[in-house]
Amino acid sequence: MDTETSTPTLNIHRLPTTYLPSLPPAAESYSDHRDAHTPVIIDNGSTTFRWGFGTSSTPFTGPNAVAKYKERKTNKPLLLFGEAIDAESGARSQTKTPWEGDVLLNFDALENALDYAFIQLGVDTPTVDHPILMTERLCSPLHSRALTSELMFELYQVPSLAYCVDGIMSFYQNRLPPSNQPFTANGLAISFNTASTSVIPILRGKGVLSLAKRIPWGPSQASDYLLKLIQLKYPSFPTRVTTTQTNWMLHNFCEVATDFPGLLRRLRDPLNLRASEVVVQFPFALPVTEEKTEEELARIAEKRKEQGRKLQEMAAKTRMEKLLQKENDLQYLTNLKESKGVDSKREWMSKLQAEGLDNEAALDETIKRLENDLKKTRKKETGEADDQQEEPSFPLVDVPDAELDEESLKEKKKQKLLKAGFEARARARREKEREREEKEREEKREEEEREADLGGWSRKLRSEQEALMAKIKERSRRRAALNDRKSAAAQARMKNIASLAADDRVGPKAKKRKGGGEDTFGADDADWAIYRKINTAAPSSDEEDDIAQLQVIEQKLLQHDPTFTNQHTHASITTQRSALITAFRPIYEEGDIEGNTRIHLNTERWRVCEAYFSPGMAGVDSAGLAEVIQNLIPSFIPSRSNPTSLDYLEDRQAVMRNLFITGAASQTPGMKERLYDTLQMLLPPGSKISVTRAEDPLLDAWKGMAAFSRTEEFGRVGMSKAEYEEFGGERVKRWWGGNWNGEVAVDRTGQGEDDMQVD
Repeated sequence: MDTETSTPTLNIHRLPTTYLPSLPPAAESYSDHRDAHTPVIIDNGSTTFRWGFGTSSTPFTGPNAVAKYKERKTNKPLLLFGEAIDAESGARSQTKTPWEGDVLLNFDALENALDYAFIQLGVDTPTVDHPILMTERLCSPLHSRALTSELMFELYQVPSLAYCVDGIMSFYQNRLPPSNQPFTANGLAISFNTASTSVIPILRGKGVLSLAKRIPWGPSQASDYLLKLIQLKYPSFPTRVTTTQTNWMLHNFCEVATDFPGLLRRLRDPLNLRASEVVVQFPFALPVTEEKTEEELARIAEKRKEQGRKLQEMAAKTRMEKLLQKENDLQYLTNLKESKGVDSKREWMSKLQAEGLDNEAALDETIKRLENDLKKTRKKETGEADDQQEEPSFPLVDVPDAELDEESLKEKKKQKLLKAGFEARARARREKEREREEKEREEKREEEEREADLGGWSRKLRSEQEALMAKIKERSRRRAALNDRKSAAAQARMKNIASLAADDRVGPKAKKRKGGGEDTFGADDADWAIYRKINTAAPSSDEEDDIAQLQVIEQKLLQHDPTFTNQHTHASITTQRSALITAFRPIYEEGDIEGNTRIHLNTERWRVCEAYFSPGMAGVDSAGLAEVIQNLIPSFIPSRSNPTSLDYLEDRQAVMRNLFITGAASQTPGMKERLYDTLQMLLPPGSKISVTRAEDPLLDAWKGMAAFSRTEEFGRVGMSKAEYEEFGGERVKRWWGGNWNGEVAVDRTGQGEDDMQVD
């Protein structure tokens, strides 16, 4: 039953039933880039794959997934990429992604994705004669980098390859320096990736990766966490909840709370909890009921009447056959009785035994029973009333025993028992009639009282109902208290038991008495009062009487008081959950298909996003964003216990005061405000704090890479084919946007070293 259907409006959102893929991008003309060595920018994200030439303003995008599928009609193998997988339902089970969590491992899938990307770019040469700038995760394993480099240099024969961190390049795009000027911006970049969150300090345009941190929590874990919360809240939900659906709920309804403990305190109020909820309506199918016209209904009713008439005729025919059979049996037995004087005694007894009768008395009893049955049947057929029961006669009851023989004495004893039973039934009928008349008088008196003053009558019965419910509740409370051995009621019970054990009437001394001693417990009414206090095994008869009386009162109120509904009954009140639990998860009636396919999101909307700041609540052993930022403060904000060199002191302080967020999760409502409040609590009072979000959190990393590829510095950061063959795929050039460990020795001009570095 929906206990909260009185709410005027519900914030109901229909779950999308289909997720239609978009059309694949058209292949770009390659004529403008042939032999021009235009850089190719590849943002290899674990969810979205973005690629394009560095001269383009927007990239090609698509889900980073591939599937090998054999078409049923032509039986030809297909290689599907991105959203094309959703167009074929059978291909979804064959989907593969280059990433496993936050690590690049499946290089067959990466090769297929790169093939698709180069085809869309129009590359029609045997080799890819373009420098490549490609993203990789912060602290990427050397194994992943080596195999990616091998794929690029060995298979595609690219002239050079450079790696960068997407969070730094998004920061670069939003802090673009003037032309021919070095990149010297300061800030703390927080990059929200699919399966992780990176925190990267950027000092004078260089990523300080020795102090960078990565939290193993992202939208994929948040979506799984939301799915687990929904499964825990709705263990018997009729529809399967998929990861795609929880992703849709996560991106549309989940928020970051500025003050999560304060929010939970506000949501303790059931009204606030219901006001904050979002209801997601899943698809459902109502049972199909065939609607019939009036003519069809009339025809069906006439058919049923005809069937009823046929059944009545068959039953009447059966009764008539039974009546004729009984009349024949009665005539035969009557003739048998009359033939007693004609036939010999032996022949007559043989005929009785052939009919299953032992003696003449059994014959008389059978004849009498048949006569009574025929009499009742004829009266029923003619419609005569048979209310008056013929009073049986007991002639031998008043005859003295001296005047009777042994057989008659047995018959007299039998008649006494029959008479006693008949008189007992008569007394019971008279008592029942008297009770019925008394009940009718009581109902008439109550009806007159109700007609005279319905409100007063209703208040009187409601007060009686409340008094009975209070008594029943008190008994239940005491019973629950007795189950707790530390409660006052349980201790008082133990004292009563101890006092009874010490009593001479029931103690060990009384048990040792052989002759004169006697156990007198129960002779006094006070003994039974003590017994009721200590006996909690079964409900008392008083409680059963109270429940029966309560049901009678509630039935009267339901029948005559329109303001009294089923929700006011004792059964509904006792089974109804607390208001907070009811608001947390409303219950619908069993037949309400639409209501039972709804998911009410309330606390889950903030709990899932709170895991960014407290991953432990989701079972992840890691520090949250606030703790990571707090641990970085001593490295950039000087204190007496930890003095910092005055060189670039203002720049170091600016790192912590300028927070930059990027990635899809940075668009979560409340994320920017929560980080601002976090910094405000951690930094010294009066510090100027700035929290900015990327202009385009999804594409700014690719746009920053494209902008960097158009600078002169890009030619110095890539690793050539000769360097790959000499040093191996694990080595990269050290530059400010790359994935290297340690600070660059920065001089006053902002230029850094440019040698080789192994991560």
